[in-house]
Amino acid sequence: MPSMRAVLEARRKAAAVRVEELEAELERVRAGLADAEEVLRLRTIGLEQYLEALAEEEQPAGTDAGPLRRRPVGPRRAVPHRQNAAGVEDLSVDYQAVMAAAAGAGSDGLGARRAAVVLGWDSASASRVEGARARLKRLVERGWLVEAKPGRFTLPSGLQADRIVRPGGGSSGRSSTSG
Repeated sequence: MPSMRAVLEARRKAAAVRVEELEAELERVRAGLADAEEVLRLRTIGLEQYLEALAEEEQPAGTDAGPLRRRPVGPRRAVPHRQNAAGVEDLSVDYQAVMAAAAGAGSDGLGARRAAVVLGWDSASASRVEGARARLKRLVERGWLVEAKPGRFTLPSGLQADRIVRPGGGSSGRSSTSG
């Protein structure tokens, strides 16, 4: 029969081998994670550049003939001017969520970092916060929001907070019974 010392030594060696195997596997997983994060970062940058290019195309031309009418490219819907829209429901779901957040912010106003959170974006990412700021500015340009203080976006006086419909059907305030 083997001695107790030999049995314990064999168990220790087996445990050391297992630790080395797991450390090697951990390094492979970390390397894979780093590669996947880099791919995600590059694709995020590409998407943001694409959206910026679309936004630049959407800007009205500085001609006397007025702004050029362009159809939106891809799944993104253009933000209609407020006077040309029946209501907030004419906005895309993301913009409806931003409008609901602005309605909920009240007189304090909605900031770009909070808008990024509402959009489901990483609010620690400067590029995401700037993307949210661009969306807020687009809503200001189209008459849906006003920038009362620099960086603080609120509803214009003619738009009632209780009329803002949250994506998914609920309203941001009290419900109306009018049909």
